[in-house]
Amino acid sequence: MTRESDAPSKYDFKSIEQKWQNQWEREETYKVFEDDDKEKYYVLEMFPYPSGRIHMGHVRNYSIGDVVARYKRMRGYNVLHPMGWDAFGLPAENAAQKNNSHPADWTYSNIDYMRNQLKQLGLSYDWSREIATCNPKYYEWEQRLFIEMYQKGLVYQKVTTVNWCESCQTVLANEQVIDGVCWRCDEPVTPRKMNGWFFKITDYAEELLQDLDTLTGWPEKVVTMQRNWIGKSTGLNCEFKVDQSDTKIAIFTTRPDTIFGVTFMSIAPEHPLVEELIKEVPNRKEISSFITDIITEKQRQRIDEEPEKKGIFTGRYCINPFSGKKVPIYIANFVLMEYGTGAVMAVPAHDQRDFEFARKYGLDIEPVVVPEGTVLDPHSMEEASTVPGLLTNSGTFDGMDSLKAQQAIIDFATENSFGSAHVTYRLRDWGISRQRYWGAPIPMIHCDKCGVQPVADDELPVLLPEDRDTNTTCVPLHQRPSFIAAKCPACGGDARRETDTMDTFMESSWYFARFASPRDTNSLVDKDKASYWLPVDQYIGGVEHAILHLLYSRFFVKVLRDLGYLDFDEPFSNLLTQGMVIKDGSKMSKSKGNVVDPNDLIMEYGADTVRLFSLFAAPPERDLEWSSQGVEGASRFLNRVHRFILANVDLVDNQFTEIPENLSEAGKALHRKTHQTIKRVTDSIEQNFHFNTAISAMMELFNTLSSSVGDNNRDNLEPEVAAEAVSVLLLLMSPMVPHFASEMWQKSGKTSSIEDHIWPQFDQVAAKEDLLTIVVQVNGKVRSRLEVEADISDEALKELALADAKTIKFIDEKPIKKVIAVKKKLVNIVV
Repeated sequence: MTRESDAPSKYDFKSIEQKWQNQWEREETYKVFEDDDKEKYYVLEMFPYPSGRIHMGHVRNYSIGDVVARYKRMRGYNVLHPMGWDAFGLPAENAAQKNNSHPADWTYSNIDYMRNQLKQLGLSYDWSREIATCNPKYYEWEQRLFIEMYQKGLVYQKVTTVNWCESCQTVLANEQVIDGVCWRCDEPVTPRKMNGWFFKITDYAEELLQDLDTLTGWPEKVVTMQRNWIGKSTGLNCEFKVDQSDTKIAIFTTRPDTIFGVTFMSIAPEHPLVEELIKEVPNRKEISSFITDIITEKQRQRIDEEPEKKGIFTGRYCINPFSGKKVPIYIANFVLMEYGTGAVMAVPAHDQRDFEFARKYGLDIEPVVVPEGTVLDPHSMEEASTVPGLLTNSGTFDGMDSLKAQQAIIDFATENSFGSAHVTYRLRDWGISRQRYWGAPIPMIHCDKCGVQPVADDELPVLLPEDRDTNTTCVPLHQRPSFIAAKCPACGGDARRETDTMDTFMESSWYFARFASPRDTNSLVDKDKASYWLPVDQYIGGVEHAILHLLYSRFFVKVLRDLGYLDFDEPFSNLLTQGMVIKDGSKMSKSKGNVVDPNDLIMEYGADTVRLFSLFAAPPERDLEWSSQGVEGASRFLNRVHRFILANVDLVDNQFTEIPENLSEAGKALHRKTHQTIKRVTDSIEQNFHFNTAISAMMELFNTLSSSVGDNNRDNLEPEVAAEAVSVLLLLMSPMVPHFASEMWQKSGKTSSIEDHIWPQFDQVAAKEDLLTIVVQVNGKVRSRLEVEADISDEALKELALADAKTIKFIDEKPIKKVIAVKKKLVNIVV
């Protein structure tokens, strides 16, 4: 007999992991094709930006996805598990400038480096489908899609106020402006009016909202975030005529029952009527200066920050169409042009924001909805009243219930032609224009004679200029005369090429569809292949993408469906949002100096140890707390299994022979534990991807196995049972630690590849317990133990406990208040 201590003490992960990675690549183990005889399963992790090095967040994300892919493959599915690179964007420009290189050179060198890093993790990707969004063969289809959307009326241009970074020479989203400075270069951001391209995502607002109900495989918090972002509201649309003018200010309100309580009108500083309203007022310069100041302040405040209420009187009034009263028009910093109409009827008695503004500027407060049995004194009110009640000071609607009055007031406005029922959404059209170099050029041409024209089909793709001069490498397209000059596709005359590039959210909004046919040269996606593979069955990524990326992807799928490319409605059937990796109480980041380099860990412990730790330390949806002891513990476990198998090759080198009928007690216990573990691991993966509990079950099985083959037990254990336990253990471990499992599978005498083996089958009879030890408590204290049949009912268990001699002694003829049975664990008698 070989002792475990005689086996090699260390698992040589470096040579073994390289061996299996080479074999998988050489044999194209994970390359897949459509197969109508197999049920497909498409698992996808959000593809990375090629920053240069993977981090622990990547390791966790991709390890989770890889376990799912490998597990489903073992369950007989035809698994698509692709990888690509979200390769355009401003960070590449900044890095290229910093390193005196070209963004393409910097990006592709990073891709090469990160691809090797991912391969070192043993991830089961079909690398033949790899894509990079900066490749013209990818963004050509994006440009063609843009033109199709333009021709369908889903793309338009408009002038809008944007966040402009002079240093980066580009527009920034609100989320990219932090405390008034650019998130990338820390230079001040200023407002600027620019002509930009927009997608009409609002055309799909209702469908995007309604289809959230079908996303039963998504976390509820993500669905709620999307629902709130779309923000559907129903109410009254009406117009307030500006006094002594034909101009009208449109408003929308969800509280038409309060419209008689309007005491002022507040409009956004960017409202298109502002210039007309103030053009003849004496303090025009003061108002213009105020407008500039509050627009700048808006850009400097955080998204979740509530600013101090500020406003300025325009000197003009408008007429309430219901009451006929004149109310002053204020420009206010809390009114957003991008939401609603950019104008808000202010009812300070019934809206807290309006109340605070009115108190600050000494404006009237007029209650019009009064809860029954109360009196609202506008002079003594300390806050707005927002509860339902009866209408007062509301003309013919006085005394009406406020909730019923809402529809009555809408009907009145409709009948008198100054308002109507209306549905509005918080969602705004998607501005995709970016003023930089490293992005997909927008394929449009501007002609003074013919107007805006799409680039001719035979001139696509519109390529980025390949200038390698470091002085001009990252110069935005609008500063490149040679790029701008073009011929009009309609008249052939001199024209100007569009110089905006597309928002990088564009590339990530349809990449999952391109993976179905990534080398197709005839179409954006092969419809037959897309029908086989799509939608994605399991999508995995950070919750920080819960709104924009996922919303834009949903929008794109609906557009592609309507254009005839796809035949389904939603891109991702199931969504898993994994938690962050935390160290020293905060997210790992370079700025906090708490980064752990996965490369260092892989060199010291091996990829499988790193994978095992990241899967075992926490459930996927929770944050993972970094622990060097946890990594060492994962390494110790793999080395224990390694030593055990090599020390007991003669026992475990057994090719799944039949399990004998009459097993020894040790054999019966190990056989039972083996099948209980199959069920526990399978349930943990199938139900909620809780790999931590699955790994814990595997560790328990190994401990039982190791004890069963101890020096004093080995000869009493049937080799078939030991061989079964080892085989099952390695199969269960295979998705988590694929190199290790493959090597140990081979070392334990198996001639076939573990990659070709199915997931172990659970035997309910084998897993059944013969007898259970049940604790009996009296008033919470242990007083006895019972040996009972495993399938005993709760009622029978209670009867046995009450009849037990030891238990009776502690009951001591006291009245029994209740008897509580906890199945398979205990009985508690309360006296």
